[in-house]
Amino acid sequence: MTASVIEQPRSGAATFSYWWDKVGIFAVLILMCVVMAFLAPNFLSVDNAVNVARAVSINAILAAGMTMIILTGGIDLSVGSTLAVAGVAGVLLATSGAPGPIAILGGIAAGALAGLINGAFVAWLALPAFIVTLGSMTYLRGTAYSLLDGQPLVASDLAYRGIGNGAVAGIPTPVVVMVVVYVVFWFLLERTRFGRHVYAVGGNIEAARLAGINTKRVLLLVYTIAGAAAGLAGIIFSARVLSAQPTAGTNYELDAIAAVVLGGTALAGGRGRVLGTLVGALIIGVLSNGLVLMNVPFFYQLIIKGVVIVLAVTLDSLRQFGRKG
Repeated sequence: MTASVIEQPRSGAATFSYWWDKVGIFAVLILMCVVMAFLAPNFLSVDNAVNVARAVSINAILAAGMTMIILTGGIDLSVGSTLAVAGVAGVLLATSGAPGPIAILGGIAAGALAGLINGAFVAWLALPAFIVTLGSMTYLRGTAYSLLDGQPLVASDLAYRGIGNGAVAGIPTPVVVMVVVYVVFWFLLERTRFGRHVYAVGGNIEAARLAGINTKRVLLLVYTIAGAAAGLAGIIFSARVLSAQPTAGTNYELDAIAAVVLGGTALAGGRGRVLGTLVGALIIGVLSNGLVLMNVPFFYQLIIKGVVIVLAVTLDSLRQFGRKG
């Protein structure tokens, strides 16, 4: 019996799951672009395509880290607050005279530290990731406020402004960074032993432990890497707006989670792909851009994006049902 025969779906629900995994996410992106091309003025212009790619980059980088966490069966509600703290750390370092690369590394390190703390509680104390990161979302946001006394810190001559506003061969630097991040995450998850361990932990953590995998170390690394990714996103954000803002990244965790689920990663863990997350982030970016071009009021944009998140979770449930069917 060939592999193709083995992969044949067994029911209607399984058929949906099978084809959704193969081409569904790409079909949704194309359909979204076609609809926006008819409804939104100037949507198909080159300038707008560049704007969409630049705007998507921050959420996509956050979502790459979120993908790794969700693959282990966890979740991180603190990525938005981590982004804010990392941006504050980077700008404070830059304004104190640190060279640009040092300020960038400082912001990434701040994000990695936040992720490390989350991972320690999840891995070593076996606390639910939802509760741990819900708490860290609050104290990290408070930290960002306290470091700036509640006020934004503007730095028009920010040493690392190029990472948010520059370009490489005509391509916006944030887009280049996003592509590099996804290549690294794809390699880690698809081509390394660590990646296989991540999938194994998400599939069945007890079985993974009995198989000799150091599950606590895997979880600790996953949350630290995701925190570093959020730190990098924070640096890009602060470079784009040339300031540190304690409110930066508010609700970004919702867009990151939506991108991951839309991209085909199961919320239960153990199944998914990081490149699907990139397409999911593009779908959200195209949707947001199209709504802005159509002058849809902000509060209606929130409603529509919330509906998209609910639909994404529903599709995830249907896929899981299809596999069991």
